[in-house]
Order: sequence, then structure tokens, then C-alpha cells
Amino acid sequence: MADFRIGIDFGGTKIEIAALAQDGAELRRRRIPNPGRYETAIIDLVGLVQETEHELGGIASVGIGIPGSVSPESGLVKNANSVWLNGQPFARDLSHAMAREVRVENDANCFALSEAVDGAGAGRKVVFGIILGTGVGGGIVVGERVLTGLHHIAGEWGHNPLPWPEPDELPFPPCFCGNVGCIERYLCGSALASDCDGPGARDAHLIPERAAKGEQRARDALARHSDRLARALAVAINFLDPDAIVIGGGLSNMAHLYAEVPALVAKRVVSPRFNTPILRNVHGDSSGVRGAAWLWPRTAVPLNVTSAA
Repeated sequence: MADFRIGIDFGGTKIEIAALAQDGAELRRRRIPNPGRYETAIIDLVGLVQETEHELGGIASVGIGIPGSVSPESGLVKNANSVWLNGQPFARDLSHAMAREVRVENDANCFALSEAVDGAGAGRKVVFGIILGTGVGGGIVVGERVLTGLHHIAGEWGHNPLPWPEPDELPFPPCFCGNVGCIERYLCGSALASDCDGPGARDAHLIPERAAKGEQRARDALARHSDRLARALAVAINFLDPDAIVIGGGLSNMAHLYAEVPALVAKRVVSPRFNTPILRNVHGDSSGVRGAAWLWPRTAVPLNVTSAA
């Protein structure tokens, strides 16, 4: 194989490819529109990989992150928001078309892996990467390997109920997954916006700025968001006890996540001492392609086995 690796972020509207050197340095990057048709997408992916390998001179490992996952039972894509992917043998067809094994993983897992390998969680044994954006998701990485679980749903903390609900948080709202009271319905971007500005509000990105200027409604909304996130993370820490939590997604640049949440988490976890670092991501929008590339792991990388503050 070549001395570089290829990662692909297969998004709903775009396909992005990047080639990384073995030390993580980015060698090439290109983005094209996602055609939205299965057979055409396979052709486009093969073309992108061939073009990149021709430019760099070699045959590389290939990993792909998708907005869904591959069923361990059937090998077919499930739960993809690009619905035309669902039920397709995506990994199998790509491996056949490229004449090598192609690894396909959920995009939240790719985010977590990217940050665990050479991002905010680098050098830590267990990293919980969470996504706060249009939805709420996550991934668990242990020793630079993604922990997928028996049903390939490990890390899907956004579809557990909000813990320790307050009276004004009830009754639990319905979630698209079929359950009620999911963490996602309280912590995603549109949930923060509607909590601050009323039903129908969707855009939360100006709320911190409004709070900084003294708007009480915005301050109160951020305080509620901090407390809800702290409760949700406390449960994750109680059962996983990761060495670090890394936040990504559209809300990840909001300062209240790092300034207010750790002290609130400390009140909820069962440990008398709490020092799990809650970290802002390093790679941002690049985490998709980088994590996909790291689906082919490095060899024997030393890792810390205790939490680092």
C-alpha cells in the first residue's frame, strides 16, 4: 500500500475526499456534489479515489464516513438520512468496484475517531465524541478504534431520555425515532432556538452574542441548555467514564459548553471527584474525512491510560 491513506466524507449534499500522510498531514483535498443516485455515487467515488492515487502515486487504504451505518447482520446501510442509501450494500459494492476492502462507518464515529487520533483527545485511551448540531449523536473510541457495539449503535446517546427532568420539561416531546423525551429534542440547535425564541425558531447561532449583550431571555436559554447538557453527560460519564469528551457540530463553538457545563456535571456524577475534560474539537469540518481515513488504524501507538486534566 501507499504511504498515505484516503478518507471520504459522504454527506447528504457533497462528497469530500482527503489524502493524509501517515503522520496525519493533509496531502490532497477535493469536494464534489453528491449526485443523490446510488449507481452514480459509486462511479464518482471510484473516480475520486483513482484520481487521488494517480496524483500521489500509489494504492491507498480507503475509509468512508456516511450519515447512517452498516448493519452487522445484513451488510446493508440503515438509518441514513440520505434515504436512497438505505438497504444498499454500500461497503460491499465499493470494495468490489475498487478491488480492495473499503471500510464504511457512521459519520459521528468518524468525528470521534478523528479527534481521538490526532485531535483534542489525542493520547487518551477512551474518548467520547459528541455532536451537537442539527441532531445529537456521538461515537466512542477506545485505543484509537471505534467501538461500534453489537447492533452498531454504540454512542447514540442522543436517543436516550433526558435524565432528571424538571417539571417544565414535561411532558416529554416526541422524537422522530419513535420514542419521547430524547436528549436530542432538548440539546440540538433548533431545540435551543425554540427554547429561547418560541416554537418555530430554528437558528441558535446568535443566542450567545445576544446573551453577552445582556439579553435575559438568551441568558436563561443558555443556562437551561447548559444544565440539560450536564445532566446528559453525567449519565454518559457514569456508565462509560471516558478519559475525555470532545464536542463537535454546529453548536461546538458556543463558550457556555466549556465555561458552565463542567461544574454542573460535577454535581451529578456519582464520583466524589470529577475531572473529565470537556474539550472543543480541533479539526472541525475536517473531522469527517480525517476520521474516515483513520478507520485503518496506526500500529502500536502509546496511549495514556488515566484521565488527563
